[in-house]
Amino acid sequence: MSKPLFASRGVDIAAKMANSEMLNCFDAMAWHSTALGPVETWPPALIATIRMMLASPVPMVLLVGRSGILIYNEGYKIIAGKRHPDCFGTSAFTSWPEVADFNRAVIETVFEGGTLSYEDQQFTLYRNGLAEEVWLNLYYSPVVDENSEVIAVLAMLSETTKRVQAERALARSREQLSLALGASGIVGTWDWHVQEDKVYSDRRFSSLYGADVENPEEGASISAYLSGIHPDDIEAVSQSMQAAMATGERFSAEYRLLQKNGDLRWVLAEGQPRLDGDGRCIRFPGVAVDITEQKVAAEAHARSETAFRTLANAMPQMVWSTQPDGFHDYYNARWYEFTGVPDGSTDGEGWNGMFHAEDQERAWAAWRHSLETGAPYQIEYRLRHHSGLYRWVLGRALPVRNNEGEITRWYGTCTDIHDAKMTMAEREIVAHELSHRIKNIFSVLSGIIGLSARSAPESRGFAEQLRKRIEAMGRAHDFVRPHSKSSRPTEVETTVFGLLQRLLEPYAADNDDVRVRFEGDDVAIGDSAATPLALLLHELATNSAKYGALSHLSGRLTVVGKTIDENYSLEWTESGSPNPVLPPEIDGFGSRLMKISVEGQLGGKFERAWNHDGVRVQAVIPVASISRNSKLSPTG
Repeated sequence: MSKPLFASRGVDIAAKMANSEMLNCFDAMAWHSTALGPVETWPPALIATIRMMLASPVPMVLLVGRSGILIYNEGYKIIAGKRHPDCFGTSAFTSWPEVADFNRAVIETVFEGGTLSYEDQQFTLYRNGLAEEVWLNLYYSPVVDENSEVIAVLAMLSETTKRVQAERALARSREQLSLALGASGIVGTWDWHVQEDKVYSDRRFSSLYGADVENPEEGASISAYLSGIHPDDIEAVSQSMQAAMATGERFSAEYRLLQKNGDLRWVLAEGQPRLDGDGRCIRFPGVAVDITEQKVAAEAHARSETAFRTLANAMPQMVWSTQPDGFHDYYNARWYEFTGVPDGSTDGEGWNGMFHAEDQERAWAAWRHSLETGAPYQIEYRLRHHSGLYRWVLGRALPVRNNEGEITRWYGTCTDIHDAKMTMAEREIVAHELSHRIKNIFSVLSGIIGLSARSAPESRGFAEQLRKRIEAMGRAHDFVRPHSKSSRPTEVETTVFGLLQRLLEPYAADNDDVRVRFEGDDVAIGDSAATPLALLLHELATNSAKYGALSHLSGRLTVVGKTIDENYSLEWTESGSPNPVLPPEIDGFGSRLMKISVEGQLGGKFERAWNHDGVRVQAVIPVASISRNSKLSPTG
């Protein structure tokens, strides 16, 4: 077994490198089967260089030997793209065939003792499967052994693609802006005749600069215009103008003008010096445009962006955003704290790799549906925590649209619900067990009644009615206990009247169609409103059976539903009581429970009144609260 590169675990650098992917890649490589041979035979200078390279954050790669065997560090791995890890330990000529001639020339030069450097060197690489224009800064140096023989090429490099592309895009934008300014009717113009120190301008230019010139078309000294430039900007503007006049290159500058009323205006000035045969500037014509509004808007946007990022980083949730096509380009600090991944590593489609393997396709399908339809995104999935464990999170996202209804961005959150989900699962088990035991009691009672009826045939009719009521109470029990999606009975009614009919079943009499009447409008019940409505209706039914209309044969119950505008009114009216009905001296738990269910959970109003022969209850609830579910609603 070869001696490890970082042997002593007691040394800080060795402990730090223990979990290095590239060190593990190096240790796992079968070097004895390569052109380099076993590591034990390598020159100490090569081993020392590899140690230095693997411990460095700077992107580095070694091209060992004339065949250019590649050994590189973490920084270079990013530049290699999808060619990592297959290119590790292989020849640069076969791993990077599109730049094989370039690498051959480098190796030949450096093995002869030379060094090379390139700034913004352009390549066409296929590192991610497709042709890609790439710019790099490259610095090549020889690695020399104890005999002063060159044994490898050490390359330090940095990718400058984004900067070069940004500079080119900026140059194109400035050129287009310059053309637009030249054709604009709102731009001030000037023409400085340098030798005679006369600036001929239009009134728009003169007014913009606050020059005290009566007839700007007849010319005035350059100083009349330079005096309007903000004192903090005048030196830079003067230097830029002098440089342009000395070289004949195009002049372009953004700076502030101090107005006479104390206001500041931003201008973009563009000019083209004219040189004579001796290289002296004789004319300096140009244009200037007021860009104050754009500057103010840019500063406001920057402040808004800063405020958003500050707010997002202050939130306890993970916050992310994407482009309209779903490309993830922003995550807040909480995301990186939770996942422990490097900044930017989950941009694009990298986020899906953070999901549990069993959840990935489901999450992708939901996300694709939202992107295609603009529907809100909501899903629960397991996300890899920085500890290596997977935790349940709730992912939600909504689109932002412009005035034309087009989606401009998606903003989303991930909320850690793991502990709550585990607690809910435990509570579900306990609730299920408790429900099972309660229903067992109902079954035992039914069995006892059946046995008693067999021993007393004369009470068989009464016993059968009693047994049916107990069985109905068992079925009603399933409606009023809290449910999860998995435990909710499949036969649960989906309307207010349907739920009431099931809850009143235990208290039915032979002439139930006379004692209980349903009139008016019914309404569907959403999953979020099922529990508070069931608690309300069960409490009403229980009270009626204990003290009200359903506690005696002469009692009557009328339930009336009315849809009025955006509200649903449910009236519960009991009558026929042989004894006067009086309000309680204090509200008990049941009364408070009904009020909380209607007003607290459903956002409605709850009222009770006591007539001489029965109670009257009215609950007015927004239809949206009754029919709501736990999914996000689409937004326009």
